[in-house]
Amino acid sequence: MGKSPFLEGNFAPVERELAVDDLDVVGELPRELDGWLVRNGPNPQFAPLGKHHWLDGDGMLHAVRISDGRAGYCNRWVRTRAFELERRRGRALWTGALERPQFDNPEGAIKNTANGGVVCHAGRLLALGEHGEPYEIDPETLDTEGAYSFGRRLRHALAPHPKIDSLSGEMFAFGTSPVAKPHLQYSVFAKSGALAHTTAIELPIGVWMHDFALTERFAVFMNHPYTYDVHRWLRGEPIARFEPERGSFLGVLPRRSSGSQVRWFAVAPCFSHHVVNAWDDDRTLVLDVFHRWSLDLAADVEPSARPEPTQLWRWTIDLERGAVREQALDDQNADVAHVHPARVGRRARYAFAARIRSGARAAVSDALLKYDFERGCASTRHDFGRDRSGGEGVFVPRPGGIDEDDGWVLAFIHDEAEGESELLVIDAKRFDAAPLARVRLPQRVPYGLHGRWVARAEIASPG
Repeated sequence: MGKSPFLEGNFAPVERELAVDDLDVVGELPRELDGWLVRNGPNPQFAPLGKHHWLDGDGMLHAVRISDGRAGYCNRWVRTRAFELERRRGRALWTGALERPQFDNPEGAIKNTANGGVVCHAGRLLALGEHGEPYEIDPETLDTEGAYSFGRRLRHALAPHPKIDSLSGEMFAFGTSPVAKPHLQYSVFAKSGALAHTTAIELPIGVWMHDFALTERFAVFMNHPYTYDVHRWLRGEPIARFEPERGSFLGVLPRRSSGSQVRWFAVAPCFSHHVVNAWDDDRTLVLDVFHRWSLDLAADVEPSARPEPTQLWRWTIDLERGAVREQALDDQNADVAHVHPARVGRRARYAFAARIRSGARAAVSDALLKYDFERGCASTRHDFGRDRSGGEGVFVPRPGGIDEDDGWVLAFIHDEAEGESELLVIDAKRFDAAPLARVRLPQRVPYGLHGRWVARAEIASPG
């Protein structure tokens, strides 16, 4: 087999960890911006064992600090326990998603790369992965402080997409276990950061669940049939496979209830990595996601790969009758959306998403989209330009702003012709105009997964 496409071009890892101040800025940075854009993503430190998928790489954080109209850059690996073990041995110790798990590995069958996302809650910045504990990060230096267990009370993984209620200050999160029961656990964290509630939700088999939704009354889980079956492993087959015959289900659970209270609603077999937003009223729950009909990670590395598109989709659940209406909202290939933080779990007018580049093997975008749900889901596009690609766009509200789109969208992009990377700062109201500022970065920033804006005010003062 040839070299993985996820080790080439702008998927290829970078080796240097840098900290550079006073970056070159084309245009003018808004003075109201005071904080960090921190983005997580795969960046393997060693050659892989067997086939390599993009999702296998060690987590690396890239951050641009903006303050007083100036910008600096820093990048650091997330130094997980697995990362440090491999560094000491000088080689990879775990196989990845396209190989059989190493159940005989004395260090554990599954590697926690902590490469999926970041969250800031109660003054702490955490790096998150699919199947492992979170790691606390120093926002100033991006140094890894160590695994964080919420006072030794957290007993499950923390998946990459926690939700924060802007009114209560609570954080809601879940974690999955591919093989061991319980396969799904859900937790609520108080505004103070303390773990306030945990419950297990029974699933018949382990599934890949990357994201979930929150409304004012409910948490909503997406149980899609990308399954992990040890029996396949025993037969010498890959442990993970998409099994549409098992069906897809949406689990609706009151925010602080026992997992036994979950209600499952059947939808057509499919897969969704990412939620856009959700909200509920007296009898109806609406869930907007990016939807695809199947999932095959192995196909991503094939030379002839033609990835299936993901499209904006809506499930409307009648909570009284138990019926679900399924509806495509847009036919563009798009993914990874952000809404105003104050609208998470509540009806939002706008969402900012990545338009996926034609033929891209992963969520690599050639433009950003601004969806307006009050105008029939009409979209405005911000094009990156020829040979320029990126990922998600993170919405940052203007301090004191009133309108839902009063703020900026920040995005890392890479110029493939020049081999250089930039951070774009886009006016969310004048979305199709040229960026307000382009921050030129001191090294190439590989395509990555998910990031967050961390305002200075969110970080707790020492002590």
